Amino acid sequence: MSEPVREPLQITLPSGLAEVLAGAREFSAAVLVGGCVRDAVLGEPPKDIDVEVPGIDFDALAQLLSGFGRVDLVGRAFGVVKLQLPGTDTVDFSVPRRDSKVGAGHRGFDVATDPTITPRAAAARRDFTLNALAWDPRTRQVIDYFGGLTDLRQRVLRHTSDAFPEDPLRVLRGMQLAARFDLTGAPETLVLCRSIAGTFAELPRERVCAEWFKWAARARVPSAGLRFLRASGWIAHFPELEALAGVEQDPIWHPEGDVWTHTLHALDALVTSPVWRAADERTRVVWSLAVLLHDAGKASTTRHEVRNGIDRVVSPSHETVSEQLATVFLARLGAPGWTVERVLPLVTQHMAHLTCRTDRAVRRLARRLEPETIASLAVVIGADVAGRPPLPHDPPETLEDLLETAGRLQLATQAPRPILLGRHLLERGFAPGPAMGEVLDEAFEAQLDGAFADLDGALAWLAARESGLEN
Repeated sequence: MSEPVREPLQITLPSGLAEVLAGAREFSAAVLVGGCVRDAVLGEPPKDIDVEVPGIDFDALAQLLSGFGRVDLVGRAFGVVKLQLPGTDTVDFSVPRRDSKVGAGHRGFDVATDPTITPRAAAARRDFTLNALAWDPRTRQVIDYFGGLTDLRQRVLRHTSDAFPEDPLRVLRGMQLAARFDLTGAPETLVLCRSIAGTFAELPRERVCAEWFKWAARARVPSAGLRFLRASGWIAHFPELEALAGVEQDPIWHPEGDVWTHTLHALDALVTSPVWRAADERTRVVWSLAVLLHDAGKASTTRHEVRNGIDRVVSPSHETVSEQLATVFLARLGAPGWTVERVLPLVTQHMAHLTCRTDRAVRRLARRLEPETIASLAVVIGADVAGRPPLPHDPPETLEDLLETAGRLQLATQAPRPILLGRHLLERGFAPGPAMGEVLDEAFEAQLDGAFADLDGALAWLAARESGLEN
């Protein structure tokens, strides 16, 4: 058995953690493990610090840590103690453990802590080599038992051990890691992924959704994750995406190739947008999923059609079918309601800049998009346009016109709100009930059509309406 590779690596520990590690002899062999080490190797500030402490059992670890701050034992089943240090984020301390496969799926494990496990054996239970790295705070060296440093530098995603297939969720974890760090699956890892493709149904929907949301919120190269998904064979579990490969597009508008290729380019363009990067995590999820699914309907609507004597490739009403397929895709993920209600209008309206040319049309578009906005839709449209290399990435004139009109109408970041309200009708003698509701609905429709733009105009409209009814 070869000796691990050791290399110098500087990691700045959270305030107070160094004192904890130096404060008891039981921490003399403690190491940082997992994603925080991986991120430090990549030159990024480590987040979610995990400390593994061999040679001590769980109860003794919890008792010891209680002398340094507030502890939380919510992770007892996995041998994890959470320590809250003053002025810092929570740090996870864990006892090395053995995971024994006893049943199907991601949850079919018997987890048992074992203070006697060797550091190599503890690292071997991790999913990928880049996550099996450890860091010794005493020597300030990274410890690499399985070639993770080389894989990380060569941008290769490789499984750590033959135990990889025991947890099928690791395939989807591989998808989001590939997207976050621009990785390509090692051939032998992809073989293992394909060998367990039939276990997808064993995974809890909430865990599947969580991995997709990490892909959607944190990807730097989303296409790398989707290529991993396709190469692993697991894209078959997402037929709305699998169907995009080979769907041709009109080369005049889409010289980049088929719909799959376009979708990958659009997603990669999206995450380079400063607006996407500055958005909150939920919004990044929404925009990424909207771009992912915006052309899903082309797989069933695309056909050849002769126009002006020229054979063209067209996909009429594909945005409507895309909405239907997006609904199915999000349901399969078990996506929460806020995701569905925000993603679907962006998918359905991603062609709206081509048709919304009047004030009336823009008002109604803003209404249809709710709870999303025209400004949000512009991000999705911008990614769609940028996903057609070598065509220019510049926003089309139609989108600029839409944004100009929305800005003038003060509807870029909000939907229209009714001007005429129930209290206005009550003040004018209307009785509460269905009839009053009908008047309010009629008034809002008139407002959207541009009949009035302020309360005085609304009251004038109401007076004219009542006068007309009397006559």
